[in-house]
Amino acid sequence: MQEISTDRVVIIGAGLGALYAALRLAPRPVLMISPETLGIGASSAWAQGGVAAAMDSGDSPASHARDTVVAGAGTVDWNVADRVTREAREHILDLTNLGTPFDRTPEGGYVMNREAAHSYARVVRVKGDQAGAEIMKALIAQVRDEPAIQVLEGALATGFIMDGARVNGVQVVSSKPQGSAPIVIKGPAYLVAAGGSGGLFALTTNPPRIRGQVIGMAARAGAVIADPEFVQFHPTAIDVGEDPAPLATEALRGEGAILINKHGERFMLTEHPDAELAPRDIVARAVYTQTQAGLRPMLDTRAVLGERVKTQFPAVAEACARNGFDPAVDPIPVAAAAHYHMGGIDTDDKGRSSLDNLWVCGEASSTGLHGANRLASNGLLEALVYARICADGISEIIAESKAPEIDVTFEGQGDIPDDSLVMQLRRTMTDNVGVVRTAETLVTALRTIAALEEQSTSETFRNMTATATLITAAALMREESRGAHFRTDFPVTDGEVGTRTRITLTEALALRNSIAKE
Repeated sequence: MQEISTDRVVIIGAGLGALYAALRLAPRPVLMISPETLGIGASSAWAQGGVAAAMDSGDSPASHARDTVVAGAGTVDWNVADRVTREAREHILDLTNLGTPFDRTPEGGYVMNREAAHSYARVVRVKGDQAGAEIMKALIAQVRDEPAIQVLEGALATGFIMDGARVNGVQVVSSKPQGSAPIVIKGPAYLVAAGGSGGLFALTTNPPRIRGQVIGMAARAGAVIADPEFVQFHPTAIDVGEDPAPLATEALRGEGAILINKHGERFMLTEHPDAELAPRDIVARAVYTQTQAGLRPMLDTRAVLGERVKTQFPAVAEACARNGFDPAVDPIPVAAAAHYHMGGIDTDDKGRSSLDNLWVCGEASSTGLHGANRLASNGLLEALVYARICADGISEIIAESKAPEIDVTFEGQGDIPDDSLVMQLRRTMTDNVGVVRTAETLVTALRTIAALEEQSTSETFRNMTATATLITAAALMREESRGAHFRTDFPVTDGEVGTRTRITLTEALALRNSIAKE
């Protein structure tokens, strides 16, 4: 196997956290591993709502932290929430200086939306629903101009090379359809700054490549994984049969849009005092229940936005137009879809994983901020805060220097995932490990995942099945309902304060194997 050594810090990922960390590390030499051209396929670029931050004089970080804790259903780490919300304003100002064109008021302040479970309008937005794409565009321009950062585009990480418990290299292949023979890249330090696992589900809002691969990579190398059972389902994915499903941002409900069914009934009024602005897990289950009952849930923006929806929320308007309906005239059909993974690679307050020499930020991490139910628009904020924390930690052990760019030539063909197996895995997750779970469906899922895994030798597919196994096993072990994890056979939450899950792949596989023998 070809091996390349470099003095560049290796960053796996190309989303918001990866870009922000790379800029923070510079002028230390950095190598970013990106499966596609920068800006394409990163879940950060698909984020519509914005970044949550207490920017208004009437708001406060303490209020933001309290909302985060309440939404997280008893498993948020208060110290993490306090730190992240206190630093939020600083990162908004930093992004502004880096060229992000945040929406501004005539007086020069930031335009902010209110989203579900926030007690204040504190979501800083860009061009209505273009926050992720516009922030990414600004950061990509900075990265392209930074000589210390090399971006290896068209490369997919498939595994870590270990020296005991220390990460000593990363195995990469070509991300082209035919794959390639693997190459090992060895650097002085490694940062995982990649997406979560939403694409493991057949009904998802995530880009096609975001299917739990990096979480699975770390788990297969022995990393501790935290809270994998907590997968957030967005209640208003646009239900038009697209894969992935377009997103109708929560900011629409913040503007006053309501949820109705095919009979025109506003069903959230009886579900929660905050109705459409209830925590996401509650709204998602209500939408799911309407769907299962054949009542066709829809998001109605007609009265509150009318024609303005097309200019204020262009991504939503474009998705509607693409599918032949006008949101100013027609309610938007919606469904609950896998959206964000609160769980991931367990990290400490410095962003370090349980594996030596591996830092993690972004959705692939589990810092303790989100608990069992992420507060809206805290995802990008967490990526920013921990990208800087990780970069600063790496900077303490890596001196400023210059390093030549590495030259990578992929050769041969690879062992790529079978599309039919991937689709079977995704359907299994949606059908059995989705919005509503039971012991029976979870056991079915574990048996199916094991059978699918046996049919493939692809490293990428085995990374997917590792993450699917962790999510499902942890969901089976948690015999209660909490936040986004809901079991009809254990519908009650076991105490106001919950415990976080910490699990290894070895432990999850032991449970899976014991079920297979039954």
